[in-house]
Amino acid sequence: MKLVTSPNLANADGVYEKLIALHHGLDEEESMRVNARLILLLINHIGDADIVSEAIRHAGLGTQQN
Repeated sequence: MKLVTSPNLANADGVYEKLIALHHGLDEEESMRVNARLILLLINHIGDADIVSEAIRHAGLGTQQN
């Protein structure tokens, strides 16, 4: 399996709206915790360490850490 980086989500706008709504009313710390839980749930769903590692690498591109 290869990491899909091109648009691949039906109703992306609707999903984005749900993500924004998830954070509504949360302070920064609560928002970070919700993000962490969501990330861990999605990593578990993917279930492929190589794909997750590639995604982590892609997400870090352009940051000072890389």
